[in-house]
Amino acid sequence: MAIGGIVLVALSLRPSIVSVGPVLPRVIFDFNLTHAQASLLTAIPELLMGLLALVAPLIARRLGRDGVILAALIILGVATLARACVTDIALLLATTAGVGAGIAIAGALIAGFIKERFSGHAAAVMGVYATALSVGSTVAAAATGPLSVLAGGWRIAIGVWSVLALIGAVAWLAVALVGNKFSTSGMAPSVVHRLPIRSGKAWKIAIFFAMNNLLFYSILAWLPSVYQEAGRSASGASFILASFTFAFMCANPIFGFLSRSHDRRPWLFSAGLMAFVGMAVIGLAPNALPLFFVPLCAFGLGGTFTLGMTLPLDNTSTADEANSWNAFVLLIGYVIAAIGPLASGYLRDETGDFEMSLLVLAGCAALMTFLAPFLKPRQL
Repeated sequence: MAIGGIVLVALSLRPSIVSVGPVLPRVIFDFNLTHAQASLLTAIPELLMGLLALVAPLIARRLGRDGVILAALIILGVATLARACVTDIALLLATTAGVGAGIAIAGALIAGFIKERFSGHAAAVMGVYATALSVGSTVAAAATGPLSVLAGGWRIAIGVWSVLALIGAVAWLAVALVGNKFSTSGMAPSVVHRLPIRSGKAWKIAIFFAMNNLLFYSILAWLPSVYQEAGRSASGASFILASFTFAFMCANPIFGFLSRSHDRRPWLFSAGLMAFVGMAVIGLAPNALPLFFVPLCAFGLGGTFTLGMTLPLDNTSTADEANSWNAFVLLIGYVIAAIGPLASGYLRDETGDFEMSLLVLAGCAALMTFLAPFLKPRQL
């Protein structure tokens, strides 16, 4: 029951962001946005995913973790549906903030739940969670473009994903009731751990996580636009984005299986190198075998994401300590990562194309790869 609930929640946590990319040119046209302004549709959720990671455990400790997760999923569903209906830029950004808040709070609390409920198999269950996140991303990336064509516009194509959030809310309600944890006692810790701001290891993990997500969300936001400007149709560009999310999804269980030892550094480095090579080719020659190099980049990012999600667990011993490390990594990681879509959109406005943006992203992949050998688990 608990794993099923985790999967259904994870499936709902990415489509509301991913679905924007395939229809972003139409949104830009309808609202008369610059590329920098349009990037806020991805940057705002990322920023909130970082900022609210800090306060989510505190709210959950006071009000009860499972009730807070349930409320977050309802907010996500309502905001996703409302965003599809607005006609004003301010409301567009406000509903986007609601999307980000729902994702941020639910996502920040899942790691602690996994550490508590599956302490002996936390890494494996985290791999299941990461895979479900990727499945949701892949379905949204592949379906949003065709849905917009069938519906004759972008609104239904991005609003339909509110259904997944409501399904996730129902599933989590069942988990909470069956687990008898729908109360404040579910988050009453025996020891309150401070954020590991003085830990060099925590900072390295946070920067690694930041580079991974900066790349992921920048690509989600702008890859369809990159290929539409390169001469592809909207459906063709959506298919290339789907190849990215599909390869990302495939990498999650594969790297989870390969990295069965406690020291994940060789696989972190290998995955980072794949991401760098793929991103460099996309930046230098986007039309050079995109259905090879885009998935190559995605496969590397999927590996670094899956293994990166386990790094706070590898360096903690209790659920509450895991919550503290996870909140710190999410805070630093997502706040930095939010710069990616915004900076990419700004550079596109200033230079007239995406080449400089893509090469900067390749540099971020290089930094992530450089950090991998330094991410030694606590016990080694």
